[in-house]
Amino acid sequence: MLQLLMDMAKGIAELGAAIGAGLSVLGAGFGIGKIGSSAMEAIARQPEAAGDIRSNMIVIAALIEGVAFFGAIVCLLVLFL
Repeated sequence: MLQLLMDMAKGIAELGAAIGAGLSVLGAGFGIGKIGSSAMEAIARQPEAAGDIRSNMIVIAALIEGVAFFGAIVCLLVLFL
């Protein structure tokens, strides 16, 4: 009986890790898409500020990607440990 409960708990943990990794990647994709969209709109409104907008967009996208990578790694650690 105890082994069955442990197997169920491991299965639920694996399911949670898979869902967490998926949500992390989806959230990052949505966030980076939103940043790109907003940056292109801002460049269209003020073309002379394109360099500043583009560099800020790249920095913010890298930060979001780093957080998503961190979330995926945490989920993989839950999955394999």
